[in-house]
Amino acid sequence: MAEELPDLLEETDIKTEEEVDEPPMYRVILHNDDYTPREFVVQVVMVVFNKSEEAATQLMWRVHKNGSGVCGVYTYEVAETKVGAVRNLAREYGFPLRTTMEPE
Repeated sequence: MAEELPDLLEETDIKTEEEVDEPPMYRVILHNDDYTPREFVVQVVMVVFNKSEEAATQLMWRVHKNGSGVCGVYTYEVAETKVGAVRNLAREYGFPLRTTMEPE
């Protein structure tokens, strides 16, 4: 039986390489509106997207001037969660702040 073991090991020592595809990424986009206070937008960006106050303020101004801005790029599930978190916070405080997600 010991003589058969090396053959068995040789047969099972085959390595297979699987290509693992990276998950598709999605941009989370914040949209401008005429009703949500700028301070609220900055706070939401800081809380939901973990941005510094300076980065959140810059994003808020970009959204204000251009109509929209990218908050970050995430996997589908994370992007969907962040869009929902912004929606929930905005509704809780009575603002129409809107985010969407689109493929990268």
